Amino acid sequence: MHHVVVHAHCYQPPREDPWLEVVESEPSAAPDHDWNARITRECYARLSAAEIRIRDLRARRDDPDARAGLARLVNLYGWCTFDVGATLCEWMDLHAPNVLKSMIDGDKASVARWGHGNAIAAPYHHVILPLASPRDRRTEVRWGIADFQRRFGRSPEGMWLPECAADGDTLDLLAQEGIQFTILAPYQVDAGAETHGLPVRWRGANGRTLSILPYDGGLAGEVAFGGLLGDAQALARRLAPSIADGQDRCTTLATDGETFGHHHRNGERALARAMAMINARPDATLTNAAAIVAMRPPTLDARLVSPSSWSCAHGVERWRSNCGCRIDMSKPPAQEWRGPLRVAMRGLADATDAVFEAEGRTLFARDPWEVRDEYGAVVALDGEPLEQFARAATRPDASDADVQRARELLEMQRASLRTFTSCAWFFDDVDRIEIRQVLRYALRAMALARLPLLTRTQFEASLAQARGRAKPAVSARDVLNDDVRPTYDIELKVAAAAIAMHDAPLPCERIGTFDITFGDDRVELRHRRTGGATRYPTSDGALRALHIDELPEIVAMTILARQTLSPNALLFDDVDATAS
Repeated sequence: MHHVVVHAHCYQPPREDPWLEVVESEPSAAPDHDWNARITRECYARLSAAEIRIRDLRARRDDPDARAGLARLVNLYGWCTFDVGATLCEWMDLHAPNVLKSMIDGDKASVARWGHGNAIAAPYHHVILPLASPRDRRTEVRWGIADFQRRFGRSPEGMWLPECAADGDTLDLLAQEGIQFTILAPYQVDAGAETHGLPVRWRGANGRTLSILPYDGGLAGEVAFGGLLGDAQALARRLAPSIADGQDRCTTLATDGETFGHHHRNGERALARAMAMINARPDATLTNAAAIVAMRPPTLDARLVSPSSWSCAHGVERWRSNCGCRIDMSKPPAQEWRGPLRVAMRGLADATDAVFEAEGRTLFARDPWEVRDEYGAVVALDGEPLEQFARAATRPDASDADVQRARELLEMQRASLRTFTSCAWFFDDVDRIEIRQVLRYALRAMALARLPLLTRTQFEASLAQARGRAKPAVSARDVLNDDVRPTYDIELKVAAAAIAMHDAPLPCERIGTFDITFGDDRVELRHRRTGGATRYPTSDGALRALHIDELPEIVAMTILARQTLSPNALLFDDVDATAS
């Protein structure tokens, strides 16, 4: 029997403004508001409703539906193994709940069909785990497991590793946390014998074991970068070639989920057709990664190439050095900035960790790092669940101010973990949106940590060493000071927008993650994640001096965040007079 597993790695980096927790408009994603929306429309939504013509299902020739060329819509999340990044799920909760529901429904259908679910977990943030500190690595894995359990209603059997980046410590941690398998590139494991694509076993120095399902590297390249998705029949033959030697085997295709529909238009249709053809064959069968690992438990031990990844020929150097891996191969490698950027982010994380350790020892009722790990059960939520978590975690005699500070410390850690999102190191230069985004999180972490000036100065000095190839050379510190920092007088802008909308009058109860309350002569902003409150007098001349044209994105984000506004909110530029 030829077993076929198709894995889709569905992930988008966190794009939210770290103060407002909403995604600002991204003109490059037009006609959509941002890239999350565009890729969801072009890919994730299409995977939940892939079109298969009735004739592709080998219906009887006298079937009138087949003659008419009618089609069925198939939820491929019910047929493909997949992981979905937790940060993408955070966005989908508000903006694509039906797509997220299709993923959950598909997982439930696969459990009913094969006894094992299609969905597997992933670390909460897309960080290169072999480069993370042991404590951060543990938190990322535990947060990923907790978020998976909350969404899918079961414990994960497998875990996808960002960029398939693995080393012995990472695999040992997965095994220690109850994960049974992961999926890796074939060149990351050496079994010393022919595996026929079936699972192999990794055994750590302390005796813990983990199953590894190697994917077909050549097939992945043909699908992602070749033309294989243009021919469903060729794809079906490539996924399940005829077996001549009578040996059971498994072909695993693992690629970015965005391949199907975003990178390759109608790619989800080709995949659905190919899977339907395979499903009709007597010598081939569709399955998922968890089912094949359970059905064919590995007996062959394999050595892990450590460290290694699926997108760097030099192990994991792409995320810390000028190793030569880059997007534009026509230009010489010039990514010396990667090392200093990682040094800067690690130095900032060490500083915020020290704050968390010192203050957490006095605030929390137990070890602060255990509290941080447990935060993963609620980290995707806001408002009351975060308040309840903080109150349960703090000492019995904690004041309201203590609880709020505890929430700030946990959010500081969330921001710090986000600064290591792998995308910041993946591309070719410093002056890019991915680095701007992690610098936003760095500013948020520093603000919540209340770091001294010396530490902030040291951070900027490290960023100054991360200098790109552009002429004149731009450093990460230039990006921070010229592009990132000037945008972050957020509370002032939110207060000004709230006052202007109140004067219009337009109902204004929430802007981004700020709850808005008006008193007789003041406006109060309360942050739904930290619980922090700030009050401004509504008669403040500085606030009213801000012209409404300076606040269009704030108003747009209010609408995006599903604020209940009158239709006139869309014409807000017509009420300039209310700003003065």
